[in-house]
Amino acid sequence: MPLKGGEDRVLPEYGLTCRGPAKCGDITHAVDQGYRVIALVDGRFEDVAAVWHKEILHALSAGATVYGAASMGALRAAECHPFGMIGIGHVFERYAFGGLEDDAAVAQVHAPAEFGYLAFSEAMVTIDATLDTALAAGTIRQDEHELIRSKADAVFFKERTWRRIFDVIAADIDNAVDRLKPHIRNIKREDAEALLDILLERKISTGGNIASEFAGWQFNQTTQWRKLRNIS
Repeated sequence: MPLKGGEDRVLPEYGLTCRGPAKCGDITHAVDQGYRVIALVDGRFEDVAAVWHKEILHALSAGATVYGAASMGALRAAECHPFGMIGIGHVFERYAFGGLEDDAAVAQVHAPAEFGYLAFSEAMVTIDATLDTALAAGTIRQDEHELIRSKADAVFFKERTWRRIFDVIAADIDNAVDRLKPHIRNIKREDAEALLDILLERKISTGGNIASEFAGWQFNQTTQWRKLRNIS
């Protein structure tokens, strides 16, 4: 649901308020507004400070249920699930348990709010999901999978589009467009939709068998936290 002009999209029939990509302080602001179920999907990171782990811990300590999926949400959920944040979807699973460590794997360039945050590039997690699907279908071989991934990963994230990827692999992979296009998966969208389904069905998911590892932890109001409170 693209948001234009940076405004909230309120869906009273579902009890949902949809906002654009989150920045540092936005989750704290939501808690201050009284929200007790918060779902983080996309986040800003280059032109402003990114969503801070400390504000997620603050939300959890205030009794909020905090979900994360797809992009920045999956990354933060992988980092904060020991404290009770709930991760949803494939990207979260990869960060939490699948060995994915590169924060930039979910990075994309997108348009500003007035143009609905339209994506201009592809994230590596999307490339990975597509290649894995094509490999499972027998459309590409394992060596081709590794070659395509290596070349795609070498493209600067702001320039990583399917057109650019097809260009850089054209000399090595025959009929790459025809072989890969049917298997393109927008895994971030799939994960975001899975999270939205949970919210719309008003089910509180526990993220499978994932549970808080630090029961009884207490939120520490550090000097840096107090600074954030003064500016958010």
